[in-house]
Amino acid sequence: MLKLDKFERYPLTFGPTPIEFLPRMTEALGGKVQIYAKRDDCNSGLAFGGNKLRKLEYIVPDAIASNADTLVSIGGVQSNHTRMVAATAAKIGMKCVVVQESWVPHEDAVYDRVGNILLTRLMGADSRIVPDGFDIGIRKSWEDAIQSVKDAGGKPYGIPAGASVHKYGGLGYVGFAEEVRAQEAQMGIKFDYIIVCVVTGSTQGGMIVGFAADGRADKVIGIDASGTPQQTREQVRAIVDNTAELVELGRKVRDDEIVILNDYAYPAYGVPSHETNEAIRFAARTEAMITDPVYEGKSMQGMIDLVKKGYFPDGAKVLYAHLGGAPALNGYSYTYRNG
Repeated sequence: MLKLDKFERYPLTFGPTPIEFLPRMTEALGGKVQIYAKRDDCNSGLAFGGNKLRKLEYIVPDAIASNADTLVSIGGVQSNHTRMVAATAAKIGMKCVVVQESWVPHEDAVYDRVGNILLTRLMGADSRIVPDGFDIGIRKSWEDAIQSVKDAGGKPYGIPAGASVHKYGGLGYVGFAEEVRAQEAQMGIKFDYIIVCVVTGSTQGGMIVGFAADGRADKVIGIDASGTPQQTREQVRAIVDNTAELVELGRKVRDDEIVILNDYAYPAYGVPSHETNEAIRFAARTEAMITDPVYEGKSMQGMIDLVKKGYFPDGAKVLYAHLGGAPALNGYSYTYRNG
């Protein structure tokens, strides 16, 4: 039994997220593999929700205990994470500074004025666009923003990109695995594979630790969307080790239990390929399930391809983790102007 309950959790979500069977998608992909989705995109009333809130629930108590008055975080221009940090700050009554780096070589005319960044600004966050390129690690621009809050007499609390390399970044998705186990018992089924998008690493990292508790860590299939696979793998490894220690898993997770597939991140982080766009249309037209070009579109593309290639044995039950991110679609409005 993992020791998750010893960590304080500040509720930002509605509670357990629903798991739904996707019959039209299952049928359209040949019917041999049963596709389900766990809807973490519908997990909260805070600014459209998403996976980052699961992580932030375990980080907020630490921020409050530190007597901070300002949350400081970082992401790309269309970052879901900075939207969720801005939402959390508004909800708990803190100020918010977010650095929005130019991580994506995307030229849509409204890219920096709609979607996630519009919502972030609407919630009162100080959103600072910086021309630096993509990187999943600790960024100087973020450290500078933390310093700027101190210089102005504030008390900053730093949250790294994706909340991932934060000491408690992986706990939320350990909770996801425990939630899935309870739902499986309720539904009378067991999932053979879990599909999840991976970029900064703590969503998959937490899941790996959570599912390691019942021997299924290697069934968590990470679909890389970072385009920096080596760095992502190293970061996931570090998050897994830290999180396993926190929740007292009692053993080291093996390297072969960390499964990350690198075939779908092309052409670059945040840039959808033709196949990504087709996957987004497919999910929308079979199940009215809206995915985005940065994260979920690529994990959907990966899942579709794996089903078609016979990666999953006949009769397998596959759980697609929908992490949210749909507001980013607005930044790609020209791409999808005709659907």
